[in-house]
Formats: sequence, C-alpha cells, structure tokens
Amino acid sequence: MNKKITLICGLLLSQTLLADKPTVALQPSKDRHMSNLTQLTFDGDNGEAYFSFDSRKLIYQSNHDGYQCDKIWTMDIDGSNKRMVSPDHGAHTCSFFYPGAQHILFASTSHLDGACPPKPKWPSHIRYAWPLYPYDIYRANPDGSGLTALTDNPKYDAEPIVSSDGKSIVFGSQREGDFDIYLMDADGGNVKRLTDTLGYDGGPWFSPDGSKIAWRAWHPQTEAEKAQWRDNMENDYIVSTPLDIWVMDADGSNKIRLTDNGATNWAPSWHPDGARIVFSSNMDDWREDLKTYGHNFELYLINSDGTGLERITDNKVFDSFPMFSPDGKKIAFGSNRNAQKPRATDIFIADWNE
Repeated sequence: MNKKITLICGLLLSQTLLADKPTVALQPSKDRHMSNLTQLTFDGDNGEAYFSFDSRKLIYQSNHDGYQCDKIWTMDIDGSNKRMVSPDHGAHTCSFFYPGAQHILFASTSHLDGACPPKPKWPSHIRYAWPLYPYDIYRANPDGSGLTALTDNPKYDAEPIVSSDGKSIVFGSQREGDFDIYLMDADGGNVKRLTDTLGYDGGPWFSPDGSKIAWRAWHPQTEAEKAQWRDNMENDYIVSTPLDIWVMDADGSNKIRLTDNGATNWAPSWHPDGARIVFSSNMDDWREDLKTYGHNFELYLINSDGTGLERITDNKVFDSFPMFSPDGKKIAFGSNRNAQKPRATDIFIADWNE
C-alpha cells in the first residue's frame, strides 16, 4: 500500500490507494434474477456501495485498514482501483456520485477534532442503536480534493442522494428536533423540509427521473413510543424499530405507504424502470420463540404503488444496501455472505436478469 498526503485548502487529506485483491466469483446461488455473483471487498466492514451514473464505478464506506470509523472509497465495478477519497480523520457515511462523476458527495464529521466522534450514550437495556453523529454534507472532486461543506448544522445531516439532472439533493436531517427528509439545491441552497410527522423519516432516494422519492419511516403511536423517540432525539441515537417503505412526489406531496408488516423494511432505492423499488427487510424471519423478527435481511422488489412484492435473495445471512446500476445490467449490495467473516459486511455485485 502507498499513501499520498496532500494539504488542500488547510485540510489534511489522506489519499490512500488499497492494494487490489482479486475479486471472488461465488458459487451459483438461489437468488432470483442474479448471476455471476462476485465479492468485491475483503477487509473490515463495508457498506452502502452506490453506482456512478455511467454504471462504471462504485462509491462506498469502509473501516478497513485499521480505521475505527468509516471512510469513503471508490472502486471500479470489478473491484479494482480502490481509492480512499475522504479525509482520513472523522466518521464518514452515505456517499454518492454527481451525474458526470465530476463531483462526489458524502456526510462527514471531519470538521470536528479527533480521529472519530464519541458515541452517544443510550440506556443499558437497549441492545442495538444507531448513533446520530453530527455529520455535515460535503461535496468534493472525484479524488477527494476540493472538499466543500454544503450544510452547517450541529445535528445530524446525512443520507444525501443527487437527482439524475444534478440539480437537487435529498437528505435526512435532525436539524429541527425531529428526524425528517429535506430537499436542497446541489450547492446546498434553498433547503426545504418534505416530511413533518413525528418520528423517523430517513434514507430518501430519488426515482430515476427525479419526480419521486422513496424513503423509510417509523412514526410512534403510543405514549411509550413517543417518550422513547423524544429520548432518541435528545440523546442522538435511534433504536431498532419497525420501519416501512414510503413514496412521495419530489415536492413532498402525495405520500403513499407501501409496506405495513411490522418488520424492519429499509434501504430503498429504485429500479432503473422507475416503476419498482428494491429494499431490504427481515419480514420472512419471524422468530416465534421470541415473538419478534430476526436478523436475516433479504432483498425484495415492490411496485411503487405497493403491489407486486417479490423476494429476490435467498440465504440465511444479512443482505442490504441494494442499488441497481443505472443501465439496469447489475445490482450491488452489502452482505455477510463471506464465511470467513461471518460478522462483517462486504460488497457484492451480480448481473441482473429480468
């Protein structure tokens, strides 16, 4: 491995090139519509691998190489040319390409002191929670240079997705005391709130033509749920809850709920046809002994009107963060399928067959 340190506009940017390992073509699986399933990452935890608009590259987050929190990397879709494109300090998440790949986008705490931000504290009886770090959203050149902040908010701003025309960014934010979805111009201007129901509204994703947004949501109903949610927001964490997939117009109107099954349905993105949404869910892992859903997340397709639900992966481990290549030829996702790393997530890619 070689490392090139560059000082750009007062920011110490570490540009690390990872020595490429050969990709691994896996044995044929039972996954519907997929062939030539290939593993692209091998070290650490890796997730949220998303295609460039020309379908030739992936941008993703990883804590490999000994980092204690995630950094942003890019690679070619065959797993070659892995390159770290975020600062080497701070936590980073939710990266994406702009159309034309002239810029990249990600959330970062690199504006704060320390190698990684401290984790929020949550009650000891909660086994799993998602920390809400004080991320801001940044734009950079494809190699990580020219880092520019698009948001400036002491609370969580992350989950940015760029519209296919390059004009708008949709993102999740905790900026007004709740967790909601916002829209802004590609340069960070004209911020508009799109959701306002008490509870969690996050993970937004533009449809291919930019006219609609899919997202995941949980809205507390009981007084106990509302009290738990208030504690979440005050102390910057989210507990694992049932989540459902929703769709709305890009201006926030015409909100439609697509799932209502009590499971955790999340990580939605769109098929290139603009009519279907792919997402991850544990809906088929009901644990009767525990009276709850388990940890086996599979991938599913559903029409944007809530009809036509179809399960597309079939295994006994975690599959999530799915994205189709814009040309519709491939699908990338994160999974715990590597038997040598049963508790770690890697990036996989497969050919998509209708």
